[in-house]
Amino acid sequence: MKIRPAKREEVGEVLQLIQDLATYEKAPDQVEASRDDLLNTIFVKDPRVFCDLVEVDGQIAGMAIWFLNYSTWQAKHGIYLEDLYIKPEFRARGYGKALLKHLAQICDKEGYGRLQWWVLDWNSPAIEFYRSFGAEAMDEWTVYRTSGQALKDLGD
Repeated sequence: MKIRPAKREEVGEVLQLIQDLATYEKAPDQVEASRDDLLNTIFVKDPRVFCDLVEVDGQIAGMAIWFLNYSTWQAKHGIYLEDLYIKPEFRARGYGKALLKHLAQICDKEGYGRLQWWVLDWNSPAIEFYRSFGAEAMDEWTVYRTSGQALKDLGD
């Protein structure tokens, strides 16, 4: 097993992983991303978002898509894990934890203050997995989002 950055020529495989994750999360029709979108965000000269892959015996087993965030209280960057996905046939082998460990090591090396992510309330397997290594739910916070027409209206 090795963890490495996704390569530009793997954009189709990354998109498939995103679509597979959306299906798992019961929202396959919500994926708007295209190959071109990924090529213009992840696979550019100065990316703002990153994709690391788990490779096992030459096969892509999963991914972590992440970007930097910032804590004003710490006055430090951190990593926000947008998506963590391991293909079903590769689960329960430690690859998800290896991806999280990889991101934690980046945080340590770069002096980032935290690694954080969201998980759907109904996703018990993921919640149990995260709790197994000490991750804490931030239950006192409520996530808000503006998108679509509401976002456009806000900007007008």
